Amino acid sequence: MSDKMKGWTIEHSNNTNYNQLSECHSAAAGGARASLSCTTPAVKPEEPGSVVSKIRKRESTRPTMSRLFSPNGVCAKCPLLAARGPPPLASRAKPPRFRKSAFSHQQTRCAARSSTTFFKHTSKSTMWIRGVAAAGVAVALGLKYRKDAASGSCCDATAEDACRTERYGGAIKASRELVERIKAEVGAPGLVVGVSVDGAEVWSEGIGYADLENRVPCGPETVMRIASISKPLTSAAAARLCEEGKLELDVPVQKYVPEFPQKRFNGHDVTITLRMILSHLSGIRHYEKDAKKVKETREKAKRLLKPARGEDEKSSSENKAPPATEPNPTGKEGTQERKKEFEHEEYYLKDNFESVTEALDLFKDDPLIFKPGTTFLYSTHAFTLLSAAVERAAGQHFLDVMMAMFHELGMLNTVPDKNDPIIYHRSRFYQLNKRGRVVNCPYVDNSYKWAGGGFLSTVGDLLLFGNALLYSYQVAHLKDAGGFLPGFLGPQAAVDLWSPVDRTEASWDKDGRYAQGWLVVEKLQQYGQCRKRRHYVSHTGGAVGASSVLLVLPSEGLHENDGQVPRGVVVTIITNMQSVGLNSTALKIAHEFDTARSL
Repeated sequence: MSDKMKGWTIEHSNNTNYNQLSECHSAAAGGARASLSCTTPAVKPEEPGSVVSKIRKRESTRPTMSRLFSPNGVCAKCPLLAARGPPPLASRAKPPRFRKSAFSHQQTRCAARSSTTFFKHTSKSTMWIRGVAAAGVAVALGLKYRKDAASGSCCDATAEDACRTERYGGAIKASRELVERIKAEVGAPGLVVGVSVDGAEVWSEGIGYADLENRVPCGPETVMRIASISKPLTSAAAARLCEEGKLELDVPVQKYVPEFPQKRFNGHDVTITLRMILSHLSGIRHYEKDAKKVKETREKAKRLLKPARGEDEKSSSENKAPPATEPNPTGKEGTQERKKEFEHEEYYLKDNFESVTEALDLFKDDPLIFKPGTTFLYSTHAFTLLSAAVERAAGQHFLDVMMAMFHELGMLNTVPDKNDPIIYHRSRFYQLNKRGRVVNCPYVDNSYKWAGGGFLSTVGDLLLFGNALLYSYQVAHLKDAGGFLPGFLGPQAAVDLWSPVDRTEASWDKDGRYAQGWLVVEKLQQYGQCRKRRHYVSHTGGAVGASSVLLVLPSEGLHENDGQVPRGVVVTIITNMQSVGLNSTALKIAHEFDTARSL
């Protein structure tokens, strides 16, 4: 190669800040530099002790430019960057020299000979653009370096995420297998799961499809029907009104809802209170109107019948089937009863009710199934009566009361299940037909049961709600809560909400009893080295085309000096398939993350 050709050789240095600064200028100057740089002569190597050499020596003591343009904006002192080794530019061997083609070289020489004046002006313009770009990059570098120095590492959040993934990676893998298994077993098109530990969301993932026909995948932002998880939401709103002195739980419900008639049972006047409604002790029917059928089903479930001679195991299994009036029983028989549950016509109402008071017409004149306060009978209609009382006590429409509470909790994706509004990321809903094929669910209008099963939400919003109540409950049990902000619910209301009530039960976990809008399983260990039952609370839900669960597993042994509340695991699962029991799966997931948390 001739000496003239060598003059056009472009050499790249991976150790010099000056050339890195030129690279930064390339991104800033854009097309202007691309069009002018071909006429710029190469920079000659500086001599030792020259001015340029001294400038480069001073620059070598300043923050390297690679820090500004490192992947993901990670700072130089980031532990993740240190773990990866030296930056790519520093570790890479000296790149090969790039030479201009002979055709480009001849064109350039021709252009240089034809117009020396133009060449000079072009060189000056190019150097001027370089100077402006270099100054801008230097200012940006200084601001970024000051920010990093003031706030610590710029990648604290990234390091925290990496640490969280490392700690809970095993729990996430095991839990993913659990939800994929239940999804496959029931044929659910889509499912979304969310988990938080100590108030921080550590895992949320969608599996399958929110819309089968259009192949829209599920994600953490997918909005689904939460069904009876609406009951804990309503109970929290009622608790807030009680704290404000606007609602009393132990007075006759007619004080707030005079439209509801005075009830009689066995020829005697009886009193129904809001406290009874919250614990499903009001005696108001669920979807089954025939009192005789309800009582027969309950008695059939309680009898411990031995199979008679000649009867097969199927007959014995039928005798032990849980009552159809309770949602989400467990086991194979429970699945059958959940399917029978959806045979009731009221599940598929298409009429729109203008108000919760108007929805009372569905059941207000029906006879009571049991005497109030004596027998547990799960009832969604009873929560509609509760919503009418909440509306009158608050002096606002029930949905306005709930939306205000959601806004305060930060649950911005939780809304009433109305058909007309455009709701982003709303799922389609599915069921199995008689042949076991997945089909679209029929159109329904849930305005008759906002309080008991009429809301839509996401796993993120449900985690917020679970953690808000967990915080309130744990702060209420601290002897000195002066260093903590007050909970969403006051101490007494938070404790009452999760205190089991006598003569109650729940089908999705026979170890628990119902409280006020929640199932509560208390801590128990009867024998050494045997089963140890953890304290947890949950609620499941089943609606047309949807199943759900929200479970809270508080940490054991909360101490005053922990310095952190809430402490525990919150799990929620929602799916767009009806008749799916999810409580046992959620409990297993909660234990997986609780074990990983304690490591």
